Amino acid sequence: MFRVALCLLLMTLVSGCSDKWGWYVVNPTTTSGAVNLNFLISGLYYTILLSVTAIVISVVVGLLVALPGLSSKRPLRMFSRTYVEVVRAVPILVLILWVYYGLPQLSGLTITVFWAGVIALALSDSAFEAEIFRAGIQSIAKGQYEAAHSISLSYADTMRFVILPQAIRRILPALGNQLVYMLKMSSLVSVIGMQELTRKANELVVSEYRPLEIYTILVLEYLVLILIVSAGVRWLERRMQSDERN
Repeated sequence: MFRVALCLLLMTLVSGCSDKWGWYVVNPTTTSGAVNLNFLISGLYYTILLSVTAIVISVVVGLLVALPGLSSKRPLRMFSRTYVEVVRAVPILVLILWVYYGLPQLSGLTITVFWAGVIALALSDSAFEAEIFRAGIQSIAKGQYEAAHSISLSYADTMRFVILPQAIRRILPALGNQLVYMLKMSSLVSVIGMQELTRKANELVVSEYRPLEIYTILVLEYLVLILIVSAGVRWLERRMQSDERN
């Protein structure tokens, strides 16, 4: 993956010799180019903060939605299924706009751009997290539940100490994919003014009129960020598998 990123970067730099490119706008050896690069990179903080906050909340909400879906009681299962189907049916961009412009009118509360983005992203992703958790929990053999019941563990303790640790190991790749998905979808929050990577690039394009070069840097920023996150997820997955064997 890193070789692919390096090849893309080299191809981009080589193509920069063409008269269609104007790399001066992001040239770090010039004062204006260095300022522009720092401006673009400054959006990285909010992209990461927004994505991590949203994914943590969505994991918690997704688990709370998934557990009723495993209940033997039909109303609880219907609640879980209805939540998942309704939330997944709403496009995430529409949800971002509704939370930012509509939710304050309903609740009477002032919502900042950051928290509007977090709520919308977490709400949208929680439906997918619920399905991931449901599949992971259902993959655990029934003998694990019976063994926990034989030593008088409560339902909460069974989930906490027996079922969820095993399920999380199995669904970790899917959770990692959702984190990557969240990093990419965070770019949509730029439509309501969030100062993350995409918003910074849009503002710089307006002032410099060099969209090709600026958006190329933006692509490389997301590429490097997601490759790092993917490598971290794979490392964590290998670490948990080695701990399980030991």
